[in-house]
Amino acid sequence: MEGNREIRQWQTQPPPPPPLAAGTKVERKVMEKNRRNQMKLLYSKLKSLLPDQPSNVAMNVSDQVEEAINYIKSLETKLKRQQEKKEWLLRSGRSSSDDVGRNLPELKIREMGSAVEVVLTSGLGDWFIFYQIIHIFPEERAQIINASYSVLGTTVFYTLHAEIEDVVYEFGARKLTERLKKLVYGSTSDAEITQPSAAASYIHPPGAAAAYTPTTYNPHFRSHEI
Repeated sequence: MEGNREIRQWQTQPPPPPPLAAGTKVERKVMEKNRRNQMKLLYSKLKSLLPDQPSNVAMNVSDQVEEAINYIKSLETKLKRQQEKKEWLLRSGRSSSDDVGRNLPELKIREMGSAVEVVLTSGLGDWFIFYQIIHIFPEERAQIINASYSVLGTTVFYTLHAEIEDVVYEFGARKLTERLKKLVYGSTSDAEITQPSAAASYIHPPGAAAAYTPTTYNPHFRSHEI
């Protein structure tokens, strides 16, 4: 009876695990060593990506991971702010461009004795206004000293510097100003568009396919960067 009990008890208990072979133990040790070396390499790379820490501050692995998490969050915050700033600048630029386009053409005249500075702001398709302005100057006995233009998007900025003859500059500047304002702000459809003169032919109107490089009337050209 006792022998039968021992047999039944032995049958209900799980058999002991077989002894591990020597080769399997060595393989596991090698795998564990490789894993630890790989983790050390990853932590080293992670540490190199973080901002420099004081040399007297020792950080363990958990501190390095926490520092990396905080650093990533700070970068995400900075990126979000930069994106918001970019969107704001784009909206502001479009708004400014629309405002400028609605107010074109625009003429600014500054008189300094016999010297006159004229700044015309217009669209790409309004270059004929500039040609008409060119013809008015010699008619009012004003000599163009230099002229240039620059392009910003679809807006063209023309700049003219002229000198009025001494014998007529007191009244000539006033008459010149009146004619220029009437040309730009009056009915341009009633104004006669003539072919550019020899002096004006040195100016090439800006077009979509043309290179927007300033051109001049004479060697004393000065480019006004916008």
